[in-house]
Amino acid sequence: MKELGKISTLPINRFTDNGAYLALSDGDELLIPKRYLSGEEKEGDFKEVFVYTDSEDRPVAVTDYPLALLDQFAVLEVKDVTSIGAFLEWGLEKDLFLPNSEMRQDVKPGEKVLVFVCVDHRTSRLIGVSKYEDFILSDTSGFEVGQEVNALVFDSTGLGYKVLINDFYEGLIYSNEVFKPLAIGDKVRAFVKKIREDNKIDLIITPIGRQKFDEGADQILSLLQDKNFLPLTDKSSPEIIKETLGMSKKHFKQCIGQLYRKKIIVIKEDGIYKV
Repeated sequence: MKELGKISTLPINRFTDNGAYLALSDGDELLIPKRYLSGEEKEGDFKEVFVYTDSEDRPVAVTDYPLALLDQFAVLEVKDVTSIGAFLEWGLEKDLFLPNSEMRQDVKPGEKVLVFVCVDHRTSRLIGVSKYEDFILSDTSGFEVGQEVNALVFDSTGLGYKVLINDFYEGLIYSNEVFKPLAIGDKVRAFVKKIREDNKIDLIITPIGRQKFDEGADQILSLLQDKNFLPLTDKSSPEIIKETLGMSKKHFKQCIGQLYRKKIIVIKEDGIYKV
């Protein structure tokens, strides 16, 4: 069934007491339970649905959508762990099963884990696979230093945070270059800092070059809008600057220097004032 694990728009063939049957591309039919119908549908109408298998492993159509479709990554929370695997919360009535054989490492309830949604061809049902390396793309030649990317935080190490870049590439954000809290499952905007020899990518959250200063300056100005005052100076501690602005002291000094030279702010002993 090519619709399994995907969002499809399917026509209604007929109605029953349990709901309606939708026509599949292979000529078969699929039940959408009554609770997913408004009651105003007619035969021939189209319904946008997600197709997966119910608690009895029967294919079913629903109008709820999961956090990840077939062949997609997502960071999901572990709801329960059994002798055969774990069950993950992915936004549907039936949890996503992560078999022991597909676990990269043991998991516990409440933990968040990166999984790739696949079809288990033995059971014809959707499962999660946490051995993510099997699905990561290795050719990073299309990336450039300074390029803006989307990053999904999926693990933390002694060096920093492992991230999934643009859905299919692995990268790292170093802890000493992070100036705002990050948690597993966070989605952040990041910038390519370096492409390593192993084809993995080092990222930085702060923009590189001129854009870095412009965005930092805009952030400071936005905080000055209401009170025209910010109790920070170039003598403020790095910890206070990081807590207030989420940037390094060096970046902060560069930004206020830019604003000062443009005569947008004045810097006094007690803080920054907007002109």
